[in-house]
Amino acid sequence: MEKRDYYEILGLSKTASKQEIKSAYRKMAKEFHPDRNKASDAAQKFNEAQEAYETLSDERKRSAYDKYGHAGAQSFGGGGAGGFSGFSGFDMGDMGSINDIFEQFFGGGFGGFSTQSSGQTRRHRGEDLEFNLKISFDEAVFGVEKTIRYKRRVVCEKCKGTGAENGTSVKTCKQCNGAGQVRRIQQTFLGNLQTVSPCPSCQGSGTVIEKKCEVCDAKGVENITADFKIKVPHGIPDGVTLRFKESGNAGLKGGVYGDLYIVIEVEEHESLEKKGDDIYSDLTIDITEAVLGTSKEVLTVRGLEKVNIPAGTQPETIIKYAGKGAPKFRGAGSGDHYLKVIVKIPQKTTRDQKELWNSLHDLKDSKTGFGFFN
Repeated sequence: MEKRDYYEILGLSKTASKQEIKSAYRKMAKEFHPDRNKASDAAQKFNEAQEAYETLSDERKRSAYDKYGHAGAQSFGGGGAGGFSGFSGFDMGDMGSINDIFEQFFGGGFGGFSTQSSGQTRRHRGEDLEFNLKISFDEAVFGVEKTIRYKRRVVCEKCKGTGAENGTSVKTCKQCNGAGQVRRIQQTFLGNLQTVSPCPSCQGSGTVIEKKCEVCDAKGVENITADFKIKVPHGIPDGVTLRFKESGNAGLKGGVYGDLYIVIEVEEHESLEKKGDDIYSDLTIDITEAVLGTSKEVLTVRGLEKVNIPAGTQPETIIKYAGKGAPKFRGAGSGDHYLKVIVKIPQKTTRDQKELWNSLHDLKDSKTGFGFFN
């Protein structure tokens, strides 16, 4: 039977670039690979695409084919997957793309490379789940117990994860003999290629179910809404992620559970700021209170505390109150409370007030000779 034109097979013109040839082949390899396409002519189209790519991707073979047709390509050992004779004209860029094709379409790599050993049933680890938990400022300081509700996948309660209806059996898959995978020898433009892929009969589980569980449809898992109680430790910072093992989704085919990650979001307080174990806040007083000193009630994490502001306190002064901060996230004791004093200066004054300030400005100490403001 007369062979088809290689450009026609790949749906390209004779002026197609090397990248266009590569892309067209990858597309056909994906569409007609026998493991994916069960049509009667899929294998033939796949082999034709391989043969066309083998020739057109090699500059010397392509040049000979353009001049002399199929006979010219065969003079370089082309014209069929079994006749490939070396890597002439095949650069490492090509090699990377071919490896991509092996991984995507052949279920494995060269000559028996596989992530799964013979006789090992395919297992899938369940997905990890993430949940954002928002707590108040006070809850972050002193700790809190919360119950979250989230959706997850668990082992089917009815069939206990077997996927089989109660009273029915689970048999070893005859096609793979319980290995969960099958090996094939394929002829490609690189020669004979051994591939390993999940068994199509049991989908890699190594077993076949006679009668499916009506709850999980043989998956061995079911979706539920779960309540999960979490104890948030005191002093926890904003943005901390807590991990809870095996509280994520159950794996298919008897795979292990994934984990649950809870991200803590701490709401801001209207007047307090937490930095580590320490608390920061501002206190605004007027200039007279700064000069003469005063006593004020200040909000702390433990409630209102009476604090003394000494006479002569300067603007932006930081006063430290030891042990009045948050309980330490790790270890015993508490942090400190840092109070920044803001002195409020009047922007407008009455005539009487101006006269008073002028009098203070001119007032001199009889002993030092310095005025009130200098």
